[in-house]
Amino acid sequence: MERKMILASHGKFASGILSSLELICGKNANIQTLDCYITEDFDLTKAVDALMQQNEDAEVVVVTDLFGGSVNNEFLRYINKEHFYLVAGMNLPFLIEFATQFTFASDLKETIAMVLNSSKEAIQFCNLTYSTTIAEEDF
Repeated sequence: MERKMILASHGKFASGILSSLELICGKNANIQTLDCYITEDFDLTKAVDALMQQNEDAEVVVVTDLFGGSVNNEFLRYINKEHFYLVAGMNLPFLIEFATQFTFASDLKETIAMVLNSSKEAIQFCNLTYSTTIAEEDF
C-alpha cells in the first residue's frame, strides 16, 4: 500500500516547513501540504475531504501544526479510518526523522511513537543547556 504524508497548518506554515524539509532531505513526491485560511473563501471541510478522497487508497499520516486547532480538529473526523494516523505539533526535527523512515517503516504507528519520543529531545533551552555544559566542563 502506498504511503502519503500530509502537512497541514494555519497559514503557510505547512508549505514553508516542507521547503525546509526538502532542503535537508530532498524532494519526496509522497508529501503534500495544505495551507489553510490563506484566502477569504477557504473551506476547510472541503479541502480536507478532497485531500482524503485523493488519498483514499493510501496509508495516510497527517501532521498538523496545533493540537486542538481547527485544522487538527477537522482531520479528527478520520481518526477511526483504517490506515490513518494524525499527529499534532508539527516541527522540523520530527519531520526530518519521520520523512527518512516513513516509506520503509514496517509499522507506522510504532514508528510515529518512536520518532515523537526522540524528536522531543531536539527541543532545548540553549541558554540552560550551554550554561550547564560549561559548568560541567570546568570541573
